Amino acid sequence: MAARFQGIPVEAFEFYEALAAENTKAWWTAHKATYDTAVRGPVEDLIADLAEEFGEGRMFRPYNDVRFSKDKTPYKVHQGAYVPTEDGIGYYVQVSASGLMVAGGWWSPSPKQVARYRDAVDSAAGVVLEKAVAAAEKTGLTLGGDVMKTRPRGVPEDHPRIELLRHRTLTVERHDGTPAWVSTRKAITHVQKQWRAMAPLIEWLTDHVGPEDDGIPPEPR
Repeated sequence: MAARFQGIPVEAFEFYEALAAENTKAWWTAHKATYDTAVRGPVEDLIADLAEEFGEGRMFRPYNDVRFSKDKTPYKVHQGAYVPTEDGIGYYVQVSASGLMVAGGWWSPSPKQVARYRDAVDSAAGVVLEKAVAAAEKTGLTLGGDVMKTRPRGVPEDHPRIELLRHRTLTVERHDGTPAWVSTRKAITHVQKQWRAMAPLIEWLTDHVGPEDDGIPPEPR
């Protein structure tokens, strides 16, 4: 299949800069053609070209869900796309006014996922996770996630992997801004390289954190 992606045009970053200044339905409607051609189209092409190696990607909706949020602006000021490998786990790429961002990991935890994660980190599998995190950081990815200020109940302060055990989600990301290469085919090479660097981490999370629900009904009380 012929390559589709040719870069993220400068107009995409300009679009989000302007949207941040006037986040209204009227502005969006007047500029939706720019969103379709400069943002949505290129991001769709990017994930389509990467699908053979990483799996089928999905685009996030550009609209904010304002029903239960204090932020009532109708539109997101970025466009994200992801390749899921499990519930709340996978690869991610984002375009905004600040440029290109590549990320991945585990970002939406359920109690069962957190329990599985901690059990795995506390086992021999935790050593494998340490190596995967170190390898990702070596390529310029930054470790993040929801991290406890203290430590999980029952975990000793001197646990060799105490920092990893504090995580309730675990992600890595890299922000690259808007260098000239982002608007060329080189951008897909960059995303591919970063996703490959985090692949051992994503695979570990997929295997050890698993789905939100393990399918086993709770025991009767």
